Amino acid sequence: MTFFRSDLLAGKVAFVTGGGSGIGKAIVSRFLEHGAECVIASRNKERLEAAAAELSAQHGRRCVAVQADVREPDQIEAAMDQAIGTFGRMDIVVNNAAGNFLAPAAALSYKGFATVHGIDTLGTFNVSKAAFAKWLGRHGGTILNISATLHYTGVPFQVHAGSAKAAIDAMTKHLAVEWGPAKVRVNAIAPGPIDDTEGMKRLAPGGLKAKLEKQIPLGRFGQADEIAQMALFLVSDAASYVTGSVFVVDGGAWLAGTRLEM
Repeated sequence: MTFFRSDLLAGKVAFVTGGGSGIGKAIVSRFLEHGAECVIASRNKERLEAAAAELSAQHGRRCVAVQADVREPDQIEAAMDQAIGTFGRMDIVVNNAAGNFLAPAAALSYKGFATVHGIDTLGTFNVSKAAFAKWLGRHGGTILNISATLHYTGVPFQVHAGSAKAAIDAMTKHLAVEWGPAKVRVNAIAPGPIDDTEGMKRLAPGGLKAKLEKQIPLGRFGQADEIAQMALFLVSDAASYVTGSVFVVDGGAWLAGTRLEM
C-alpha cells in the first residue's frame, strides 16, 4: 500500500548507498514506484546487480547498479560520474550503507571500531561531499542519512555503531546549515528495530527479539517499508521546508528504554 501520489518523484534521480538489501532496497523500491530512477551502490556486486534487475523489472523503471566502497572517495566519485552520465542529473542522495555487529567495548578490536566508523561516518561524509561537488551544490537537491537510536540512551555492545550514528546526526545538522543556501536539504531517519533486515537478524537473534518486542510501546519490530515511507516523504517536495532534522521511526522503543541486553 502507498499513501502518496504515484508521480511524487517523477523526473528525479536518486543515488542510494547500501541499496541492494534491507532498508536501502525498500527505499529504492518506493522511489521507483513513485516515478524516480535510481542508482544503487555498494561493495557486493552480485547482490547489487540482482537487486537492480529485480527492482527494474518490478517497477518498469531504470535501476542501475554501481559497485563502490563508500570509504573510498575515488570509487564514490566514479560512481556518481556514472550516475550523472547515465541519467543527466542527481536530485536525491540516500546514505544508507552501514556496518554493525555486537561486541562488548572491552573486547572490541581497534580495527572493528574503525571499520564501522569508516563505513557509517566517513562513508556518509564522502558520499555527501562528492554529491555536493558534482551536482547538488549547483542544482540543489536533498540528502537523507540513515541513522539509529543507539546513542540516545547508550546501548550495551554498540559503542562503535552508536558513536558512528551520533556523528551522522551531528553531520546532518552541520551540512543542513552550510548547504541550505545552495538549496540542499539534509535530514536523517533514525530507525528502531526493523524486522526484515539482515542486521537485525544478527543483533536480535533467537529469543531476544520476543523480549525486545515486549518492551516496545507499539509491541512489535518495524518493517523496512515503514522507513521507506518516511524516506519518500522527506525527499519529496512535501517536505520542502524541512532540513537539519532527525526523525525517529521506532514505535516508541527508545522512549521506553528498549535495550539490546544479552
